[in-house]
This record gives sequence, C-alpha cells and structure tokens, in this order.
Amino acid sequence: MFNSNRIAKLLNIRYPVIQGAMAWVADADLAAAVSNGGGLGIIAAGNMPSEALDRELVKIRKLTDKPFGLNIMLLSPTAQDALELAARHSVPVVTTGAGLPGKVIDRLSPLGVTVIPVVASVAHAERVKRQGAAAVIAEGMEAGGHIGEITTMALVAQISSAVEIPVIAAGGIADGRGMVAAFALGAEGVQMGTRFVCAAECNAHENFKKKIIDANDRSTVVTGRTLGHPVRCIKNKFTQTFAEMEDAHVVIEELDKFGSGKLRAAVVDGDMEHGSVMSGQIAGLVRKVQPAKEIIEEVVREAAELAGGIGGRFA
Repeated sequence: MFNSNRIAKLLNIRYPVIQGAMAWVADADLAAAVSNGGGLGIIAAGNMPSEALDRELVKIRKLTDKPFGLNIMLLSPTAQDALELAARHSVPVVTTGAGLPGKVIDRLSPLGVTVIPVVASVAHAERVKRQGAAAVIAEGMEAGGHIGEITTMALVAQISSAVEIPVIAAGGIADGRGMVAAFALGAEGVQMGTRFVCAAECNAHENFKKKIIDANDRSTVVTGRTLGHPVRCIKNKFTQTFAEMEDAHVVIEELDKFGSGKLRAAVVDGDMEHGSVMSGQIAGLVRKVQPAKEIIEEVVREAAELAGGIGGRFA
C-alpha cells in the first residue's frame, strides 16, 4: 500500500499521514510518536523561544530515527530563529504557515530540506509552487486554529487541478472516510490536527482532550475576523466574550491583549472556560484517547476498506 504514493515517497514515510502543527501541543513527544507510527510528526515552532525549540529538536532525535518535520509560523517574531535552527539541526521537512515561504525555500532547499507550505487558496498554491515548494498542504476552514475562508472540499479539488506538485489535504479529516474523500478530490496525503490532540503521547492537558472528546458537530465557533486572523475554537466563555467585544467594535489592540496567552491557558493549564480551545469541526468524530500509532493504522485501515468497497455504491 502507498508504494507509488508521491507524498509517502517524498517524505520517506510509510503512510501519507501528517500530524498538524499546533502551538503548545505539537512537541517532540507527539511528533516522535507519530513518526514512529509511520506518519510524519511535526514540531510547531510557534512563538517558542529559540532555546526551547533547540531542546525540542535535540529531544526528537533521541525519540525517533524516522523523518519528522518542523512548522515555522512566518509571522512569528521568532520565525528567523526557527529557520536557522531548522538548518542547524538538518530537519528533514519544514512546513510553513501565515505568510509567503520564499526565504524559507531559498535557505533550506539547497540543504536538502523538503519545504511544504500550508495554503488556503489556489493563488497561494500557485505562487509557492513557483517559488520551489515540494508540495502544499491545502487547509480548509473546517480546521482548528487559524483558518482561511474556503472549505476543504472546494479547496483541495481546485488546488489539485491547478498545480502539479503533490497536495496534502487538511481540515475536517479524522478518519478513513476523510482520507478517501481527500484522495478522491486529488490529494495524495492528509494532515490531521484535532485527532492527534487525543493521542496518548500528546502532552496537552487532559481537560483539553476531554473537551474535544465531548464535542459535537456544532461545538466550534470562529472568532477574530475583525483582526484579519479568524480562529476556530470550541465555544466557551472566552469565545463568547471575544465575540461580544468584536460586535462592540472594540479596538484591535484591546482584542489582541484579551486573546494573549489564552491558548497556553487551555493547552497547558487546562482552563476550558477562559482559554482558547482550538479545535476543528471534526471534533465530533473523536471519541477516545489512543496511541498515535493506533490512530494512524486505524485511519489507514478504514480508508483501505472503504476504498475497496466504494465501487458498489455506483452499481
């Protein structure tokens, strides 16, 4: 299985399953578990200080001998530090978000690093392809955290038709059905974030995991549109207050101040009322905590079984 899959070949992984880069969540422990399970684990640099990120990159080499990745958020004040650490540690794969990755591609591609930007539009995909991206992650608005405006179903189909490089689908995928749907739309790999929050090896607070497990299809809401950076989270007192502040046209500086530190409050401190509980719309399908390897194998098995039997639906 996947012997001819371009993403599996490109990344040198068993299954074309990538773990989403989630700030405060995607650390060396989770990334190594995903990589050891046959997928590609990703450490999220986020706004992590360079000393802390350096420790994570040293740690993951002790936890796995498999390929792994680092996500660089290009708008972060620490993005340049993360870029240089990726070069110094010879990180095999780098994904990028929140900006154009030209300087990342120029710096890392000559070193043999595979650079894969996250994109939210066809135009963005075409541009990063011209800049030299090896593949793209097409992330729809169903995803948790910072999102675009196009759904995964519409986005993946159009991007896969527009660019020749491999496409990884993200946003609203948590099981084998999502994987088959993504492949039918033209993707050659899938990225999952919310499902991996509930991996046994994930160090997110147990309250955070339970909040996802208890969620349903209508549990999330999008705030932050007035800031120009919409974010999908599970509804709570924080999102309610934030939405009220937006409706009242509170100045951007006050909104930024109110939202500062709220993701850490949820992930690390377990504050499910006043923290930012970032989660995708697919949370309603996540029902238990499992080892990362078991999650990957379950998704792939479901996909294979469904793909083998789907022909009968057209009879």
